[in-house]
Amino acid sequence: MAKSDLHTFVIPLSQALAAEMGFEMIDAELVKEGPGRYLRVYLDKEGGITLDDCEKFHRAVQPKLEPVDYDFLEISSPGVDRPLKTDRDFARALNTQVEVTLYKPVNGVKSLVGTLAGYDAETFLLLTASGERAMNRRDAAVIRPVIVFEEDEGGGEK
Repeated sequence: MAKSDLHTFVIPLSQALAAEMGFEMIDAELVKEGPGRYLRVYLDKEGGITLDDCEKFHRAVQPKLEPVDYDFLEISSPGVDRPLKTDRDFARALNTQVEVTLYKPVNGVKSLVGTLAGYDAETFLLLTASGERAMNRRDAAVIRPVIVFEEDEGGGEK
């Protein structure tokens, strides 16, 4: 199966199965790394995905993926710092800090941090220390939430 079949076979199959199981399929990728081809499916659910959830989904989806040419199947959480790709991702990150890495520098800047103040299908609005910046989504290589670790009273991380 060709890599293009990821969008015509793997993703629709994974989305349907994830929905049946009460999960949300966030993303899937088929990549060559080292000696093998990795098929990765990223899941989430309200309250976060667990290792048991990943195992349950793996057991359910693996037999259905026989037509796909891959060596390793990985099912995992996309992580708290997962990139914003869909409108749903942008909605979740609205009014929070994000880090934006651009494909090429704009006014000498290739990376920005600011509060995601708005978005539509083509643009997003970032409030930075130097003011508002309206940007095209296609110009951003990666947009991901800024993760802030708080310290507890004992001086350690929470």
